[in-house]
Amino acid sequence: MTRPLRPHPGADDRRRRRQGPRTAAHLFALALWPVAVMTMAHRVLVKAVNGYITDDFTPVYNAALAFWNGRAVYTANFSSVDPHYLYPPSGTLLIAPIAVVPPELSRWLFILANTIAIVVALYLLLRMFNLSVRSVAAPLLLLGAFASEAVTNTLVFTNINGLVLLGEMAFLVLLLRRRDYWSGAAIGVTFAVKPILAPLLLLPLVRGQWKVFVTAVGVPLVLTAVAWPLAADPAAFLTHTAPYLMESRDYFNSTIVGNGAYYGLPPLLIAGLRTLFAALVAVSLWLLCRYHRGDELFFVTTTSGVLLAGSFLLGSLGQMYYSMMLLPLLLSVVLPNSVMRNWPAWLAVYGFFSYDSWLSGPFPEAGRAAEYMKTTFGWSLLLIVISGVLGYRHLHTRRTPPAVQPDPVIA
Repeated sequence: MTRPLRPHPGADDRRRRRQGPRTAAHLFALALWPVAVMTMAHRVLVKAVNGYITDDFTPVYNAALAFWNGRAVYTANFSSVDPHYLYPPSGTLLIAPIAVVPPELSRWLFILANTIAIVVALYLLLRMFNLSVRSVAAPLLLLGAFASEAVTNTLVFTNINGLVLLGEMAFLVLLLRRRDYWSGAAIGVTFAVKPILAPLLLLPLVRGQWKVFVTAVGVPLVLTAVAWPLAADPAAFLTHTAPYLMESRDYFNSTIVGNGAYYGLPPLLIAGLRTLFAALVAVSLWLLCRYHRGDELFFVTTTSGVLLAGSFLLGSLGQMYYSMMLLPLLLSVVLPNSVMRNWPAWLAVYGFFSYDSWLSGPFPEAGRAAEYMKTTFGWSLLLIVISGVLGYRHLHTRRTPPAVQPDPVIA
C-alpha cells in the first residue's frame, strides 16, 4: 500500500513568504484596480467616443486641414459661443499631423493619445512621490483622475489638456532631478500650444535653475520660426486671436472676473476680490520660499498648486478641466507636512474636481448658482486653506521658543 505524498514541511511557509502578508492596504488595492480600470474604459470607450455638444476637436482639425492646404487658419467668429481655434502658429505646426487621416479616425486617435498621456503622467506622479504601482495609491489615483470632471471632459470634449498634463509632469520630475535643459524643453513644448503652465517658471527662478529658461523659451521660438513661413496667415494670430485671448468672457468661465460679469457684480467688487486672492497667493508663495532648499518635493508640488490655482482664479479665462494640472498638489497629501491634510482642502477639491451636476429641477436658480459657482468656490477655498495652514505654521514657529541645548560636559 502506497502512502499519500505529503508536502514538504516548509512549503507553506515559503508560499506565504512569496505571496507576502495580506494587509488591509493590499486588499484595498486589489478591490480598487478593477473599479479604476473599468472607470477608465468607460470614460474612453463610451463617454469620449460618444462625444458631446461641446466639441473642442473639430475647430482644431479644421485648422490643421487649412494649414496643410495653405488656407487661412485664424478666421474664427468670436461673437458665437462655439469653441474657437486659439493656438498660435507653433501650436498649429504641432497639431497639423491630426489632419492626415479622416476626422472620425483622427478624433479617436487623439482620444487615445490623450488617454496614454494621462496614464503616463499619473505614473510619473507616483514615481515623483516614490510610490510604487503596487501601492494602494496607484489604483486610487487612476480612479480619482478618470472619475473627475477634468479628465472626463478633456476626453469627451477631445482637447489637448491630457498632453499638457504630461508636459507638466515631465517638467516637474526633470526639474527635481536637475535635468534643466530637458525640463525646460518639456514645458516649452506646452508653451508652443498654450501658455497655461507659464506660472510654473517661478519654480526654476526661485531654485536658481537658469538653464531651464534656455529651452523653455527656445523651443516655442524655434517652432514659431518654422511655422511662420509655412502658415497662410500667421500675423492674424496677433491681430485677430490674441486680442480675444486678453478678454474675459462671461460664459464657460470660472474665474472671478468671468463669474462676476455673468452675475453682474460691480466692477469695484470684482477688483476687490481679485486683489484679495492675489494677496493670499503672494503670502503663500512668500511662506513657501523657506522650503525651497530643505524640502524640495513639498516646495515644488505645493508651490505649483498655488501658482496654477491662482492663475485659474485670477486670470481672464479659467475652465474647470484646467484643474487636472493640480494633481501634484493633491497627491502631496502623502507628505507628512502636506497642506492637504484637512477636510476643508478636500471640500475645495470636490468643488473643482467632481463630475457631479448641481442643476436642479425643483430649485432651478439655486441649482444653477451651485453648478456655475462650484469651480470658483473650489479654487478660492483651496487658496484660503493653503494660506491659512502656512500662516498658522509660520506663527506657531515664531511663538515656539527653540529647544534649550544642554551644556557640553567638559571632561
